[in-house]
Amino acid sequence: QLQLVESGGGLVQPGGSLRLSCAASAETLENYVIGWFRQAPGKEREFVAAITKTGSNSYYGDSVKGRFTISRDTAKYTVYLQMDNLKPEDSAAYYCGATLTNIASIPNWKTYAYWSQGTQVTVSS
Repeated sequence: QLQLVESGGGLVQPGGSLRLSCAASAETLENYVIGWFRQAPGKEREFVAAITKTGSNSYYGDSVKGRFTISRDTAKYTVYLQMDNLKPEDSAAYYCGATLTNIASIPNWKTYAYWSQGTQVTVSS
């Protein structure tokens, strides 16, 4: 069973930074696209960022471009989401997921078969 273990998150002031981590296995990173999504109460799960299994390509949702950075450390079998210049509207539960889908479907959360447990990010003064 593929497992994704997420860590990070918490309370931060507007303009601050946080880093989320998504720990997987070597096999997972070699075979799956890893994506980050978020979900605020009453809203649909929103695409944040994704990185391909080779690590050579990354993709971002429009609302986070230029502020968030996805990366991976193959030695630690971990994918990171660095979040800078955080805004109150970034507050949500954040999840990492794994998918075998094609590039065009990466932003579609319904194509992801595996998910982490989720972590809350709250941006507030």
